[in-house]
Amino acid sequence: MTWLELLEMAAAIMGVLAIILAIMIITSVLYRLIPKKAPQEEIEEVKEIKEQPKRRIENMSNDQAKEGVTFNDIFMFMIAVPLVLLWVGFAGYVIFHGLQDQSVLQQIEGYTTLIAILGGPALLIIKDALDVWKQEQAEKTAFYKMKAQSVIDYNAKAQEQAQMIEAKEQEQQHKLQLKK
Repeated sequence: MTWLELLEMAAAIMGVLAIILAIMIITSVLYRLIPKKAPQEEIEEVKEIKEQPKRRIENMSNDQAKEGVTFNDIFMFMIAVPLVLLWVGFAGYVIFHGLQDQSVLQQIEGYTTLIAILGGPALLIIKDALDVWKQEQAEKTAFYKMKAQSVIDYNAKAQEQAQMIEAKEQEQQHKLQLKK
C-alpha cells in the first residue's frame, strides 16, 4: 500500500466522520428547536404534585444552558481533530514502515516534508488545546478555593449565630428567674 493510497483512505474516513458529525449537529439543533408537547394525562399529574421548597442552589442562566454547539466546537471537530489525528497517524506510519521497508527510507525526505507540513498547524492546535485546558484547571482551582473559603466562612458565622442565640436564651432565662 503506497502513501497515496493511505492518504486517500484517511481522507475517505475523515469524510465519513465529517458527515456523521454534521448529522449529529443537525439533530441537536432540531431537537432544541422543536418544542415538546406533553399529553394531557401527564399535565394533570403534574398539577397534583406539591411544589417543593426552593433550594439555595444557583441555577445557570438560560443563555448558558441553551448555548449548545458553537463555531469553535465545529472547527475543532471538523478541522483540528482530524488534522492532529492525520499528523500523528502518518508519522506513526512512516516510523513503522521505515523500520520494515527499505523503500520508505529512500523516500524519507518527502515523508518528512509532509509530516512537517501537517505538523506545523497540528502543533499550534495542540498548544492551544493545552492552553485552554490549563485555563480550565486554573478556573476549577480558583472555584474550589472560593468554595472552601465560603464553607469556612459559613461554618464560622453559623457557630457565631448559634452562640449568640444560646447567649440570648440564657439572658432571657435569667430575666425570667429575676422576675419570679
